[in-house]
Amino acid sequence: MTDSLEPTPIHDELPRRFADFDTLGEALDYAATGKRGFNFHDARGNLVHPYPYSELRADSIAAAKRLIDFGIKPGDRVALIADTEPEFCALFFGTVYAGALPVPLPLPTSFGGKEGYIDQLAVQLRSSEPQLLLYPAEIGEISQAAAEACAVPGQDWESFAERDAPDVTLPQAGPDDIAYLQYSSGSTRFPHGVIISHKALLHNLGSHANGMLIGGEDRCISWLPFYHDMGLVGCMLSMVANQVSTDYLKTADFARRPLAWLDLISRNPGTSCSYSPTFGYDICARRIGSQSHVADRFDLSRWRLAGNGADMIRPDVMQHFTDAFADAGFDPKCFVPSYGLAEATLAVTLMPAGEGIVVDLVEESELSGVPKADNDEPVRYRAIVNCGKAVRDTTIQIRHEDGSIMPDKAIGQVWIQGPAIMDGYFRDSEATDACMKDGWLDTGDMGYLSDDYLYVVGRAKDMIIINGKNHWPQDIEWAVEQLPGFKSGDIAAFSITAPGGEETPAVLVQCRTSDVNERTRLHGMIRDKVRAITGMNCVIELVPPRTLPRTSSGKLSRAKARNLYLSGEIQPYDIAA
Repeated sequence: MTDSLEPTPIHDELPRRFADFDTLGEALDYAATGKRGFNFHDARGNLVHPYPYSELRADSIAAAKRLIDFGIKPGDRVALIADTEPEFCALFFGTVYAGALPVPLPLPTSFGGKEGYIDQLAVQLRSSEPQLLLYPAEIGEISQAAAEACAVPGQDWESFAERDAPDVTLPQAGPDDIAYLQYSSGSTRFPHGVIISHKALLHNLGSHANGMLIGGEDRCISWLPFYHDMGLVGCMLSMVANQVSTDYLKTADFARRPLAWLDLISRNPGTSCSYSPTFGYDICARRIGSQSHVADRFDLSRWRLAGNGADMIRPDVMQHFTDAFADAGFDPKCFVPSYGLAEATLAVTLMPAGEGIVVDLVEESELSGVPKADNDEPVRYRAIVNCGKAVRDTTIQIRHEDGSIMPDKAIGQVWIQGPAIMDGYFRDSEATDACMKDGWLDTGDMGYLSDDYLYVVGRAKDMIIINGKNHWPQDIEWAVEQLPGFKSGDIAAFSITAPGGEETPAVLVQCRTSDVNERTRLHGMIRDKVRAITGMNCVIELVPPRTLPRTSSGKLSRAKARNLYLSGEIQPYDIAA
């Protein structure tokens, strides 16, 4: 940390309010009367920009005046490339103060290249129809190309900040007004802009404080991107509405130096609350060798809540992380498994603080939907992680395909109801009607309830159904990961139609060796492992490293991998017969 800079404090004389505001603008108005705020760090975890909420509000008001002077009216959309920078935060809240709808959009990823990113942006711009696109100057060329392709005015942050901010009267939003549009991380070919009202947002932000027991010593540490709901809502908007000081690393910096995340948790005062998908914990555990003296570098005893969500929670990875950092004081009881989705603003369930990871072993026959044969075949189990209990005022039902409610421990479709559910998809009534009925939302996930705790099995659309039997892709992927040389994210499993017309699983595996004989050996090993798990001969394809596509939040995109494979854009290695 630079000697001349101090992070915003955890303590404040301002009485804490837990998101009990009518609008997001009111939440920032209140937080700005205190001393807490955001803190932006470089790739090594050094503080480069403390940003008190008072400064954020002043910059946001100025941004709102510029937007109004530009011609932005209440209800207009303003698309914002969501880099982890103070400028984005000010533009997001400035758009809210102007009565318009901020639309956070992703940064470029390593997959797809320049043209792929331009196409992705263009699809989301056409869906949201913004009146303006604002972006960081360093990606100005490709951002402007997407803007021009959609006939949307575009300008970089720095140039926009030089515009005059004439004094104007800001519009007053109401609780039922739309706060922002959220595109999910997988929104590519068929994007769905989730409509979130101020009322729904503030209720969910209050649920975070209620479920996590936010206290006077807490501060948040995050590397999650602002274009993903967990980063935007959970680790940015919630921090304002609940007046929590927060430390940020850029997502790209975390990817290069993941242990800087743990350095920040160790270094800054107070008790730490920090979230990550499973792969974030996995990366950190892999960076620590067995001979590393973690206690000399890290103090993770201050980590009070180690949240996990946004993807399937892997108990083996959580155990690996616990083993790797136990000597640094990490307590596995601080794990907080959770479940959420953008259509519910964010949080749906949270594990009560202090209960940690709880695993249920479920027989494969229950997961497959086919009763176990009465023979001597060994019983197989999958470990399903408990994702906690519903946040306040939220109801969960597990339903059969016919809509009937299923009993405890029966696997079915997860439906939810509550005050934080989206208003619908932006200008897409057909998609809205497909997932919402009588105030209930079909999440698209499969799971079961047990004593009011939710266990999520997987995405219904990812399930591979062969001869009436369900196969979950993560089970196949996990099996391959157990082989030496492979890790999470190297494997994508999905269903394809074979030349004979029958459905069959295909498994794409990223392979790092250039030796043809070694590839042949690995291919056979993978084939045998998958056959042992599924009982079927699957299509096994070895593909080059960095081939499998990921969503903007870093999750494997099985649907996109399948499409790219079937279109021939993913070219497997040739394997000797």
